[in-house]
Amino acid sequence: MKVAIAGYGNLGRGVEAAVTNAPDMELVGVFTRRDPSAVKTVTGAPAYKIVDIDDHADRIDVVVICGGSATDLPQQTPELAKHFVVVDSFDTHANIPTHFANVDAAAREAGTLGIISCGWDPGLFSLARLYASAALPQGADYTFWGRGVSQGHSDAIRRIPGVADARQYTVPVESAVQAARSGKNPELTTRQKHTRECFVVAEEGADLEAIEKAIVTMPNYFADYDTTVTFISQEELNKNHAGLPHGGTVIRSGRTGVDGEYANTVEFSLSLDSNPHFTGSVLASVARAAYRMHEEGKTGAYTMFDIPPALLSPLSAEELRAHLM
Repeated sequence: MKVAIAGYGNLGRGVEAAVTNAPDMELVGVFTRRDPSAVKTVTGAPAYKIVDIDDHADRIDVVVICGGSATDLPQQTPELAKHFVVVDSFDTHANIPTHFANVDAAAREAGTLGIISCGWDPGLFSLARLYASAALPQGADYTFWGRGVSQGHSDAIRRIPGVADARQYTVPVESAVQAARSGKNPELTTRQKHTRECFVVAEEGADLEAIEKAIVTMPNYFADYDTTVTFISQEELNKNHAGLPHGGTVIRSGRTGVDGEYANTVEFSLSLDSNPHFTGSVLASVARAAYRMHEEGKTGAYTMFDIPPALLSPLSAEELRAHLM
């Protein structure tokens, strides 16, 4: 299958690596808002202007969209779904229903297909929550992220006027993690479960107080958390915050037995050297599923809840039964 990448930042490079290593995929190229002549891809793949992507429609089976959730994907995914089978990693949880509806309307009208919110959360963690809650209906879910760099939150900070660069770390509160593992099903607020640490490089002459206020009051990103903002130089950011590690844990605690006499805890966890490269690998697997589902005649929007697991793998059904069952 022929895959195109829309947007070429950290996530785009992660998808590039995953597609290049996939046995059943070919990378058509990357499509960018920047001057293509100034874009040097890791694998030597060609770069094109994003506005010219329609000219390449006959060479593209799936477009993996690698923009930010704050402002890019709400516009880009429905627009590209008018012409292509698309996959994105939209991760603003509260706005997923609206984003889904917009992509679904565009894809159904065009006869295309879009799978949204694919990555590890939302994505693999969503599946972990579904499987665990189905097996343990009498219980509670707890999701912890980090400690690690959130690409979406870092991108949201960088969109604030006066910000030159930024890294945002999501940090789980250890006492809350242990409480979730205790099996006592505590009620934990958003603020009790995580803190957020922001390291910001401001443009010269920028209003630091206004930037900090814009960060800590940003809905869906920081307003519900204890958030610290530290202003540093670009040199310090490059030296101490260049990596993009992340990870997290989904915990389901529940009771089984006629009278709930048996305690059970399910955990699914990730530890990632590179958040964008792992997310890019998930997106590539979903691109495979999107292509196969569209070939079966499906149209409209879907999430990872709707994908038969076998469609994500390059292995045949026989190989899956023999090696993974």
